[in-house]
Amino acid sequence: MTVAVYPGTFDPITLGHVDVVRRATTVFDRVVVGVARNAAKEGSHLFDLGQRLALARAALAELPGVEVAEVPGLLADFCLERGAGAVVKGLRSGTDLDAEVPMALLNRDLGAPETVFLVAAPVHAHVSSSLVKDVARHGGDVSALVPPGVVAALAQALTAETDLNRPHHHEGRNRDHQP
Repeated sequence: MTVAVYPGTFDPITLGHVDVVRRATTVFDRVVVGVARNAAKEGSHLFDLGQRLALARAALAELPGVEVAEVPGLLADFCLERGAGAVVKGLRSGTDLDAEVPMALLNRDLGAPETVFLVAAPVHAHVSSSLVKDVARHGGDVSALVPPGVVAALAQALTAETDLNRPHHHEGRNRDHQP
């Protein structure tokens, strides 16, 4: 049985991610979607790890041979634990390739299996989690970019984010006068 790991932060999972997983299942018997904690992105996630795992599981539930799991440490160790023979990465552009090749080489040096690149379908080539969050933060419709469950989760998370950033007025304070 051939197993591949498709790692990412998936903050949030997009239809581009879902498409890469779907296509990976035509090449590999099993695909483990590894939801990672990325120290470089820590504090900038809209969704916490538990939410990202839940959203990915919901988005991929209908795909046979797909498992979603947390990557708690090094990708190489996770691949070894899962018996993976390959790491799958999606490429949207040459810029993605420039970023992914050094990571693939480092992962290989650390004991991870070979990285297999799947080129994004043209309909998803412009979609990224960052773009989705940006569009949603500005009130745009992201329903063509993310699975249905993510649309509602984005609305809820962005409402909470807005509430956190809204100035709070203290009870009993006279708003007509400056302090």
